[in-house]
Amino acid sequence: MEENTKNQQVINSRQYIVVKIGNEQFGIDIQYVENIVRMQRITRVPKAQNYFKGIINIRGEIIPVMSLRLKFGLRADEITNATRILIIKLEAQSAIGIIVDEVKEVVTLTEEDIDKVSNNDSEVRAQYLSGVGKHGDGLITVLNIAEVIMERDTIQ
Repeated sequence: MEENTKNQQVINSRQYIVVKIGNEQFGIDIQYVENIVRMQRITRVPKAQNYFKGIINIRGEIIPVMSLRLKFGLRADEITNATRILIIKLEAQSAIGIIVDEVKEVVTLTEEDIDKVSNNDSEVRAQYLSGVGKHGDGLITVLNIAEVIMERDTIQ
């Protein structure tokens, strides 16, 4: 019986890459993270949304890059030695880069570790969250990365 419970926890657990944006820690489901690269020169694209910083070339693949800070309505990115671009792939053909202040660690969270966020939260960012995970003494805001990288601007 105890063995069965352990197997169930393994099935219900996921790994998240914990990143820092400002003073907050966010978790991104590791299954969507294809690569983590150092900050590099980004070629600007005219008439793009303000949170799209431009494009980069990684091994011959052109990848659009967005700033999570600007998407979340925070102040502009401060590029440091810890700044990274996470290459996210939701579908086989399309990749997008997201700028984060720092990549901290990989953690495993079970469904029991994550509290769901209520949808009636008036904060605009609430639509980008799938929950808040408890890890050690800290909290990790779990991002719904598919919602975050959607291009549509929300008008309510």
